[in-house]
Amino acid sequence: MSIPKILVIDDEPAILKTVQAYLEAEGYAVRTALDGPSGLEAARVFRPDLIVLDILLPGIDGLELLRILRKESEVYVLMLTAMSEETDRIVGLTVGADDYLTKPFSPRELVARVKAILRRGRLTDLDQPVLLFRRLRIDPGAHRVWVEGEQIELTATEFGLLLALARHQGRLVTREQLIEQVWGYDYYSDERLVDVHIGRMRKKLEADPTNPSLIVTVRGAGYRFEDEPA
Repeated sequence: MSIPKILVIDDEPAILKTVQAYLEAEGYAVRTALDGPSGLEAARVFRPDLIVLDILLPGIDGLELLRILRKESEVYVLMLTAMSEETDRIVGLTVGADDYLTKPFSPRELVARVKAILRRGRLTDLDQPVLLFRRLRIDPGAHRVWVEGEQIELTATEFGLLLALARHQGRLVTREQLIEQVWGYDYYSDERLVDVHIGRMRKKLEADPTNPSLIVTVRGAGYRFEDEPA
């Protein structure tokens, strides 16, 4: 098994040094960058499995860098934001970040988040059967989904959410259950984390995202996958 590669992009040298030390102590291969342009170049050359990305960066800010990355790659992205930057967190999730962590943060918590995110990538079971529904076809082993015969590109997090919902077809799945199943930990719960990713996924899967028929909101509780088995 190859060593997971992690790119850390932050304009504070002290944070880079600390995060790199903690991640390398866990056996990861780590590369760092201090600004947006060098971070983008490193992402293209280093081809990391996960990027730890600060929002406030010189040259190219983190949100713009994330937009560029999402046009080129489905690499996992853990976004770093200041405690007061709630709008940036929501925008970052909307653009395609997989998770976020607010500054100041514990390096141990960052390592735990990194482990949880990378663990999701290793849990794919190539022997899992393809799930067939009236409108959707979902291949867990290949991480592919088709809507009405057309393949749709989902991020790893979006695919994980869809798979978790589809496996409970017709039944309520709470936000807390989705966080535990998809993000892999239950100590951290933020409904917006789920809601923003569901919103992104609906735009790709639903004929009318404002009136969804595949992934239905159960008000105050969670979501339900409504496509019928084929």
